[in-house]
Amino acid sequence: MPLIPLEDTFADVINKAQRGYGISDEELSTRAAIPLSALTALKSGKADVADLRRVARHLQLDPDALEKLALNSVYPRAPHIPRGFAMFNTRDEAMTVNNYLVWDAKSREAAIIDTGTEPGDLLDLIAAEHLRVKFILLTHTHSDHIAALAPIATSTGASVWASEREPVDYPGARTFSENAYFHLGNLAIKALSTWGHSPGLTTFYVQGLSYPLALCGDSLFSCSIGGSPTHFREQVKNTRARIFSLPKDSLIGPGHGPLTSLAFERINNPFFARPAAKPKIVAEDTDKPTPKS
Repeated sequence: MPLIPLEDTFADVINKAQRGYGISDEELSTRAAIPLSALTALKSGKADVADLRRVARHLQLDPDALEKLALNSVYPRAPHIPRGFAMFNTRDEAMTVNNYLVWDAKSREAAIIDTGTEPGDLLDLIAAEHLRVKFILLTHTHSDHIAALAPIATSTGASVWASEREPVDYPGARTFSENAYFHLGNLAIKALSTWGHSPGLTTFYVQGLSYPLALCGDSLFSCSIGGSPTHFREQVKNTRARIFSLPKDSLIGPGHGPLTSLAFERINNPFFARPAAKPKIVAEDTDKPTPKS
């Protein structure tokens, strides 16, 4: 699979945060002490680092992480999972969307997380690996994430599951509650509520593969986050509480953009990175006796 571009540019991040926190251009310009014309330039993608750093602080963004994003100097390099995991990236008009397949290597039991827009490659891999798909698990029900639900469900015969806060309109679909578990042989999948972008947005935390894996839909992107015009603060809060509390070696499978890792996002995601702690300066003990020459 070719490299998948980051979902959001630095300008997207600024616009998303400003819209989510409900701050007008005039207010943000005043707070950051930059001309309105400079803010307009930033939001259109013209990176002035000094202005960018001033604006970041008033949008609860980490200035260093936002600057790296603006300079195109970051891209995640997640470790490879040798078996039991596959990522698919399908086109949805001008953008792309991700979906995933996880399976237990011994029992060949599998689960699909979201469907993307094209079922072909997914169904081919299921056949090639002789998998028995038990569950189709939906992170949320936005159209790009469930576009291929009907042909995939028909082909696999798997049960379809969505959050009780966001049921899917599909015959026979079932709902799960927060912290529900799904089992595939030795794999365990836990449903974590990371709502905000949508009412029932769920992160599926998979244990039993080479690395812990969080398949999070639009809860988190590499170097960004899913937006919401009405519940953005909740999205940030729930993502921080449920995803950033996972083991530090966890991999992150977002709904858009490249596969990433929790360790990478802790440093490079403007919404969640925090400045490195400054080393403590230990004062010299002036009471020590002066060595004799």
